[in-house]
Amino acid sequence: MIDIRILQFNIVECGNWVDAEQSTGRIIHIPNSKALREPIANYQIGFEYIWNETPVLITFESDWKKAKQILEKIAEDNAMHLSEGAQRQIRKAARKYFIQYNKLTPIVYTTVKESGVMLTIRFLVNPRQRRFSEHQIWEAILEAFSREANIDLAYPTLRYYHHENKSKPEE
Repeated sequence: MIDIRILQFNIVECGNWVDAEQSTGRIIHIPNSKALREPIANYQIGFEYIWNETPVLITFESDWKKAKQILEKIAEDNAMHLSEGAQRQIRKAARKYFIQYNKLTPIVYTTVKESGVMLTIRFLVNPRQRRFSEHQIWEAILEAFSREANIDLAYPTLRYYHHENKSKPEE
Protein backbone atom coordinates (compact mmCIF):
# COMPACT_ATOMS: atom_id res chain seq x y z
CA MET A 1 0.00 0.00 0.00
CA ILE A 2 1.41 3.37 -0.95
CA ASP A 3 -1.41 5.79 -0.07
CA ILE A 4 -4.55 5.79 2.08
CA ARG A 5 -7.33 8.35 1.61
CA ILE A 6 -10.86 8.79 2.88
CA LEU A 7 -12.57 7.26 -0.18
CA GLN A 8 -9.79 5.11 -1.67
CA PHE A 9 -6.41 3.56 -1.14
CA ASN A 10 -3.63 3.03 -3.65
CA ILE A 11 -1.35 0.06 -4.18
CA VAL A 12 1.44 -0.83 -6.59
CA GLU A 13 0.28 -3.64 -8.88
CA CYS A 14 2.14 -6.94 -8.74
CA GLY A 15 1.83 -9.88 -11.10
CA ASN A 16 -0.48 -9.54 -14.11
CA TRP A 17 1.95 -9.64 -17.09
CA VAL A 18 5.06 -9.53 -14.87
CA ASP A 19 6.15 -12.89 -13.52
CA ALA A 20 6.90 -13.90 -9.93
CA GLU A 21 4.81 -11.32 -8.10
CA GLN A 22 7.09 -8.46 -9.04
CA SER A 23 5.84 -4.92 -9.52
CA THR A 24 4.46 -3.85 -12.89
CA GLY A 25 4.97 -0.18 -12.02
CA ARG A 26 1.25 0.61 -12.27
CA ILE A 27 -0.59 2.23 -9.37
CA ILE A 28 -4.03 0.78 -8.72
CA HIS A 29 -6.69 2.99 -7.11
CA ILE A 30 -9.17 0.93 -5.08
CA PRO A 31 -12.32 2.48 -3.63
CA ASN A 32 -12.74 1.63 0.04
CA SER A 33 -16.19 0.23 -0.75
CA LYS A 34 -14.55 -2.53 -2.86
CA ALA A 35 -12.36 -3.58 0.05
CA LEU A 36 -15.47 -4.11 2.15
CA ARG A 37 -17.26 -6.26 -0.47
CA GLU A 38 -14.55 -8.35 -2.13
CA PRO A 39 -11.69 -10.53 -0.92
CA ILE A 40 -8.18 -9.09 -0.99
CA ALA A 41 -4.99 -11.19 -0.94
CA ASN A 42 -2.38 -9.88 1.45
CA TYR A 43 1.13 -11.33 1.66
CA GLN A 44 2.11 -9.44 4.80
CA ILE A 45 -0.60 -10.28 7.34
CA GLY A 46 -0.58 -13.55 9.26
CA PHE A 47 1.90 -15.71 7.43
CA GLU A 48 4.71 -13.91 5.61
CA TYR A 49 5.61 -16.75 3.26
CA ILE A 50 3.97 -18.24 0.18
CA TRP A 51 4.38 -21.61 -1.46
CA ASN A 52 6.17 -21.51 -4.77
CA GLU A 53 6.61 -24.34 -7.23
CA THR A 54 9.25 -24.88 -9.90
CA PRO A 55 8.18 -27.56 -12.40
CA VAL A 56 11.03 -29.39 -14.16
CA LEU A 57 10.10 -31.63 -17.10
CA ILE A 58 12.61 -34.33 -18.04
CA THR A 59 12.45 -36.92 -20.83
CA PHE A 60 11.03 -40.39 -20.26
CA GLU A 61 14.47 -41.80 -21.06
CA SER A 62 16.11 -39.79 -18.27
CA ASP A 63 17.09 -41.29 -14.93
CA TRP A 64 14.18 -39.68 -13.08
CA LYS A 65 15.22 -41.05 -9.68
CA LYS A 66 18.64 -39.44 -9.95
CA ALA A 67 17.08 -36.21 -11.23
CA LYS A 68 14.73 -36.18 -8.25
CA GLN A 69 17.64 -36.65 -5.84
CA ILE A 70 19.47 -33.73 -7.49
CA LEU A 71 16.38 -31.52 -7.23
CA GLU A 72 15.86 -32.44 -3.57
CA LYS A 73 19.46 -31.40 -2.83
CA ILE A 74 19.03 -28.13 -4.77
CA ALA A 75 15.80 -27.38 -2.92
CA GLU A 76 17.47 -28.10 0.41
CA ASP A 77 20.45 -25.87 -0.44
CA ASN A 78 18.34 -22.98 -1.72
CA ALA A 79 15.15 -23.03 0.32
CA MET A 80 15.66 -24.94 3.58
CA HIS A 81 16.67 -21.79 5.49
CA LEU A 82 13.27 -20.29 4.63
CA SER A 83 11.51 -23.21 6.28
CA GLU A 84 13.14 -22.37 9.61
CA GLY A 85 11.80 -18.79 9.50
CA ALA A 86 8.44 -20.13 8.39
CA GLN A 87 8.31 -22.44 11.43
CA ARG A 88 8.47 -19.40 13.71
CA GLN A 89 5.90 -17.52 11.62
CA ILE A 90 3.48 -20.45 11.54
CA ARG A 91 3.51 -20.76 15.33
CA LYS A 92 2.83 -17.02 15.61
CA ALA A 93 0.06 -17.10 12.97
CA ALA A 94 -1.55 -20.21 14.48
CA ARG A 95 -2.38 -18.18 17.58
CA LYS A 96 -4.56 -15.85 15.50
CA TYR A 97 -5.60 -17.87 12.40
CA PHE A 98 -6.27 -21.53 11.75
CA ILE A 99 -3.12 -22.09 9.70
CA GLN A 100 -1.66 -25.55 9.99
CA TYR A 101 1.05 -27.16 7.89
CA ASN A 102 2.64 -30.46 8.81
CA LYS A 103 5.57 -30.11 6.43
CA LEU A 104 7.27 -26.81 5.75
CA THR A 105 10.49 -28.17 4.27
CA PRO A 106 10.99 -28.30 0.49
CA ILE A 107 9.63 -31.35 -1.33
CA VAL A 108 9.81 -32.70 -4.88
CA TYR A 109 6.64 -34.23 -6.33
CA THR A 110 6.64 -36.67 -9.27
CA THR A 111 3.99 -36.84 -12.00
CA VAL A 112 3.89 -38.04 -15.59
CA LYS A 113 2.98 -35.67 -18.41
CA GLU A 114 2.62 -36.19 -22.17
CA SER A 115 6.20 -35.12 -22.93
CA GLY A 116 8.03 -36.64 -19.96
CA VAL A 117 8.34 -36.93 -16.20
CA MET A 118 7.43 -33.78 -14.27
CA LEU A 119 9.39 -33.20 -11.08
CA THR A 120 7.97 -30.22 -9.19
CA ILE A 121 9.96 -28.53 -6.44
CA ARG A 122 7.63 -27.00 -3.83
CA PHE A 123 9.16 -24.61 -1.33
CA LEU A 124 8.34 -21.66 0.90
CA VAL A 125 9.54 -18.22 -0.07
CA ASN A 126 9.12 -14.63 0.98
CA PRO A 127 6.91 -13.09 -1.76
CA ARG A 128 9.47 -10.39 -2.48
CA GLN A 129 12.18 -13.01 -3.01
CA ARG A 130 10.16 -15.33 -5.25
CA ARG A 131 11.76 -14.46 -8.55
CA PHE A 132 15.31 -14.42 -7.18
CA SER A 133 14.79 -17.79 -5.44
CA GLU A 134 13.49 -19.33 -8.63
CA HIS A 135 16.42 -17.81 -10.56
CA GLN A 136 18.90 -19.42 -8.14
CA ILE A 137 17.13 -22.77 -8.28
CA TRP A 138 16.98 -22.82 -12.09
CA GLU A 139 20.67 -21.95 -12.45
CA ALA A 140 21.55 -24.75 -10.04
CA ILE A 141 19.31 -27.16 -12.00
CA LEU A 142 20.85 -26.23 -15.35
CA GLU A 143 24.38 -26.62 -13.97
CA ALA A 144 23.63 -29.96 -12.28
CA PHE A 145 21.79 -31.46 -15.25
CA SER A 146 24.54 -30.38 -17.67
CA ARG A 147 26.91 -32.69 -15.76
CA GLU A 148 24.56 -35.69 -16.12
CA ALA A 149 24.63 -37.67 -19.36
CA ASN A 150 21.44 -39.55 -18.47
CA ILE A 151 19.20 -36.57 -17.57
CA ASP A 152 17.70 -34.34 -20.25
CA LEU A 153 15.11 -31.59 -20.07
CA ALA A 154 12.01 -32.42 -22.09
CA TYR A 155 9.88 -30.36 -24.40
CA PRO A 156 6.79 -31.19 -26.44
CA THR A 157 7.73 -33.73 -29.11
CA LEU A 158 5.91 -35.83 -31.65
CA ARG A 159 7.01 -39.41 -32.15
CA TYR A 160 5.91 -41.93 -34.72
CA TYR A 161 6.08 -45.61 -34.09
CA HIS A 162 5.78 -48.04 -36.94
CA HIS A 163 5.37 -51.61 -35.88
CA GLU A 164 5.21 -54.48 -38.29
CA ASN A 165 3.60 -57.30 -36.42
CA LYS A 166 4.86 -60.51 -38.01
CA SER A 167 3.37 -62.80 -35.39
CA LYS A 168 -0.14 -62.52 -36.82
CA PRO A 169 -1.05 -64.77 -39.71
CA GLU A 170 -1.59 -63.01 -43.00
CA GLU A 171 -5.05 -63.18 -44.45
